[in-house]
Amino acid sequence: MIALRELALRRTADRVDTQMQDWRRAAQGGALGQPVWATRDALLACIGPGEGGEAVVRSTARLATQSDLPWHAVFVDAPAQQRVDPAARQHALRALKLAQDLGAMTATPTGIGVAQALVRYAREHNLSRLVLGRRQGRRRWRLSMTERLADLTPDMDVLQVPLPPKAHGRQRPADARAKKPYWPGYLAATGACALVALLAGALHGVLELTNIVMLFLLSVVGVALLYGRGPATLAALLGVAMFDFFFVPPRMSFNVSDVQYLITFAVMLVVALVIGQLTAGLRAQAHAATEREGRVRGLYQMARELSAALAAEQVAEIGARFLQAELGARSALLVADDANHLRLQPGASAEVDMAVAQWCFDKGEAAGRGTDTLASSAALMLPLKAPMRLRGVLAVLPTQATLLTPDQRQLLDICASLLAISLERIHYIQVAQSTTVQMESERLRNSLLAAISHDLRTPLAAMVGLADALALTQPALAGEQAEIAQAIRASSLRMSVLVNNLLDMGRLESGSVQLRRQWQPLEEVVGSALAACAPSLQGRDVAVRLAPEVPLLHLDAAQFECVLVNLLENAVKYTPPATPLQIAAEPQGEAVRITVDDEGPGLPPGREEAVFEKFERGSKEAAAPGVGLAICRAIVQAHGGRMHGENRIVDGRVAGARFVITLPRGEPPQDDGSQAAVLPDNAMP
Repeated sequence: MIALRELALRRTADRVDTQMQDWRRAAQGGALGQPVWATRDALLACIGPGEGGEAVVRSTARLATQSDLPWHAVFVDAPAQQRVDPAARQHALRALKLAQDLGAMTATPTGIGVAQALVRYAREHNLSRLVLGRRQGRRRWRLSMTERLADLTPDMDVLQVPLPPKAHGRQRPADARAKKPYWPGYLAATGACALVALLAGALHGVLELTNIVMLFLLSVVGVALLYGRGPATLAALLGVAMFDFFFVPPRMSFNVSDVQYLITFAVMLVVALVIGQLTAGLRAQAHAATEREGRVRGLYQMARELSAALAAEQVAEIGARFLQAELGARSALLVADDANHLRLQPGASAEVDMAVAQWCFDKGEAAGRGTDTLASSAALMLPLKAPMRLRGVLAVLPTQATLLTPDQRQLLDICASLLAISLERIHYIQVAQSTTVQMESERLRNSLLAAISHDLRTPLAAMVGLADALALTQPALAGEQAEIAQAIRASSLRMSVLVNNLLDMGRLESGSVQLRRQWQPLEEVVGSALAACAPSLQGRDVAVRLAPEVPLLHLDAAQFECVLVNLLENAVKYTPPATPLQIAAEPQGEAVRITVDDEGPGLPPGREEAVFEKFERGSKEAAAPGVGLAICRAIVQAHGGRMHGENRIVDGRVAGARFVITLPRGEPPQDDGSQAAVLPDNAMP
C-alpha cells in the first residue's frame, strides 16, 4: 500500500508539474526574469569545454537516480566557447552524448553570456538545481561561474562537483593543430586602423577630433562584424593609440598636453571594447540563428517533398538530398519487406554493413559510429520507427571525423522520423489500393455469381425433372442406362445445392437476408438438421451430447439448421465411411459453445482459416471447390457469433477435425404465468 501511495503521489506530482509548466509557457513565455516554481526538484548539468564534463554528467545522473528526479544537460554555444581548443569542444560533445545515453534531455542553447544562457534555460524548463564543475586555481581577478550563477539565481540551488586537475604536457590533436588560422583577423584590424588614420590625416583640417573618434569606432564595429572579438579588441587599442599619436596635441607623440584627453582616451577605449564585444556576440547569435533557420527550412522542404512521394525510391532520393545539403553526409536507405528483410534502395551513396543494419532493425536501437554498439562501423545506423512498426534503417556517413553535435543528432532523428512516416504512408496507400481492387473484384464476382446462379436454377430443375422422368419411363431403362440417369440426377442435385449456396452467400454479404430469429431449444434445431441430412449420412452414427444447462438460443432455425447440415455433409465428404460424428454443446459464461467433431484426417496444417474462404477445397483430392463453410461462418456471424476450425489432438496425433461455433447466450423471455409470453415481432402467434 505504501508503494502504491508513493506511485500515486509521484504521478500526481508529474501531472501537476507538466500542467504548471504549460501554463507558465503560455502565460509568461519563460522569460529570463521569471522565477522558478519549486513544485518538483529537477537538475541541470552545466557542461563546459574540457574533460570535466563527464564528471559533472555522471554526478548529476547519480543524484537524479537516487532521488528519482528528471534532469537536463546543456552545453552553451556562446561566442566565448567557439574560441576554445577543438579537442576541448569534442570533450563537451562526448559528455552530452553520455548524458543522453543516461536518460537526460540534452540541448545546446546559444547566447552572448554562458551564465545568462544557463539561467534562461533553467527558468524556461523550471529547473531548480544547477550542477557544475569546480576546478582548483581559478583566477582571482574575476568572478567564477558559480559566483555569477549565484548572483543571477537567488531562487535556485547551485551544486558544485570537484573536477580532476588538468593534465599538462599533452599533445594537441591533429584537428586542433589544423584549425583555421587566426592571424588574418588581427592583420585586418591593423590595416583598418591604419586606413582610418590615413583618411583622417588627409582630412585633418576639415574634421573635428570628435568625428575622427567616430571613424575609429566605426572601424571597430566593422572588424567585430567580420572577424569577432579578438580582432575587435586589437582595433580598439590601436584606434586609441593612433588617435593619441597622430591627432592629439602634441602630435607624433604619446604625450598629452591636456588632462581632459585622458578621459577621452578612456571613454573611447571602453566604448570601443563594448561595441566590439556586443557586435561580435550579435554576429555569433545571428550566425547560429541563420543555421537553425536553414535547417528548419530544409526540414519543411523535405516534408513537402515526402508528402508527394509514392515509392520508396523517391523517399530514399529525398532523404539523401537533404542529408547532403544540411550535413554534407552520404547516406543509404534500407527498407524492410513483409518478411522483415532489409532491401537497399537505389541511389545509396554510403557503403552499408548489412550485419550492423540488421542488428539495428531487429533491436530498434541506433548502432554504428558514435554509439556504444558496434562503434567500429563507419556509418551511423538509425532505425526508422513509424507509429505501427519499424520500416527500415537509415545509414548516415558524415564527412567530418568529429562527433555530431546534439543539434545535428536531433536533426538526424527528425529526418529518420519523417522518412519512417513517409514509408508507412506509402505502405498503407498500397494496402488501400490493393484492398479497393480486392473489394471491387469481390463485388463484381458476387454480382456475376448471383446472376449466373439465378439463371442456372431453372435449367437445373429441368435436368432433375428429366432425370426423374427417364427413371419412370416404360419399359424401364436397362442397368447401365438407369445408373447414368441416376448419376445425372445426383450431379444435378449437387449443382443445385451449390447454386443455392451461392445465392445465399450473395444475399448474406449484401445484407439483404433478414433473419427470422426466435428463442429456440438447440436440441430441436439439431434434430431437424439430422433429419434433413439423413440420406447423406448413409447410416453413420452421430452422437449428440447437449449439456442439460444449455439455454434457449435466439436463432433463425432454418438458417442455423443449414449451418449444421453443411458441417455434417462436409464431415461425410472428407472422412472415411462408417466413422462416427459428434455434435456437442455447453454453456461458457455469457456464450454457448457448439462443436461438430469427426474422425477424419483433420484440417490441412496452417490452413485452418483458409478453409472458410469461398471456393476453397478442404484437401487437394476434393473433386470440386465449394462455399459451404463460407456460408456457415457468414450465418454464424449474422447471429452475432464466431466460428473457427481446429484439429483434435489425441496422444500427440491428429484425431480429426473440429468446428467450433460460439453464440451469445442472451436473456430468453420469462413467463411466470401472469400474462402471455411476449413474442418477437416476426413470430406467428
